[in-house]
Amino acid sequence: MAKRSILHMFDPMPNNSPFDINMALDAGFDVLMPYSNVKLENIQNLTQDVIFSRTPAACKKTAIFIGGRDMGMAIDMLQATKPAMVPPFQVSVFADPSGAYTTAAALVACVEKALKEKHGKDLNGCKALVFGGTGPVGIATGVIASLQGANTTLVDHLSIDAAKDAAKQYNRRFGASIDGAVARNDEEKAALIADADIVFCTAKAGIRVLNAAVLGQAKQLKVAGDVNAVPPLGIEGIELNDSGAPLILASQSGNAVGVGALAVGNIKYKTQQELLKLLLETEEPLFLDFREAFTKARTLV
Repeated sequence: MAKRSILHMFDPMPNNSPFDINMALDAGFDVLMPYSNVKLENIQNLTQDVIFSRTPAACKKTAIFIGGRDMGMAIDMLQATKPAMVPPFQVSVFADPSGAYTTAAALVACVEKALKEKHGKDLNGCKALVFGGTGPVGIATGVIASLQGANTTLVDHLSIDAAKDAAKQYNRRFGASIDGAVARNDEEKAALIADADIVFCTAKAGIRVLNAAVLGQAKQLKVAGDVNAVPPLGIEGIELNDSGAPLILASQSGNAVGVGALAVGNIKYKTQQELLKLLLETEEPLFLDFREAFTKARTLV
């Protein structure tokens, strides 16, 4: 009897994401096994239960997906699976906590494309702000943009310490060069945005982060990207399906363009789907995180 493909879904949260379960089924896995409240110290034993219960050939039809909400924890869990593998008993592992890696990868790839097409520039040397920058998507966005050479700042809406601490932690982890800032009101947002080239909005759904008056202070703005698809949208003047459409600012005509949430979501969906399929197709074990997600997203924009 042919072995069925199995995806074991490790999640430190109380429940696994229905989004990820739907995506995995649609990618072609026959069986999904969700595990909730998984701790880092559980990863080795769980991984070895996964690999030693199947033949080396069947391991090629077996994979692990790591969810949760914490970018750092997901990376730690992914790394913990590696020493648990005993060749030829090996499986592929894909980390994407709360979809943060694939969402951030899609956002940066879409903005990068608009920046190139509309302004003839790449990310290197651009000043980029990430509003909602201390959440999982914001941190992943900041790391990816920084690694591409953007001068990137994570912006928190309450605490400079939270932003600085996140920047320090992930600079150390990934060799990025992120800074942290706080913007508690429109005046502080306008001051930050005045000389920004790029704005990423990764704040919670249904919150207007940047209004037209604030955007009007952005004299150098080239591209603004928003992942919020729930009204009110995060950035005023960007429509859901915008993919490099002109962004109307309050006090200047400018040449800034916008990237909307559904345009980003389309690439995010395709990126996650392609990486899940890759787990089933590969002959050699893969370990996938935000870096591979960004590489894939770039091919899909």
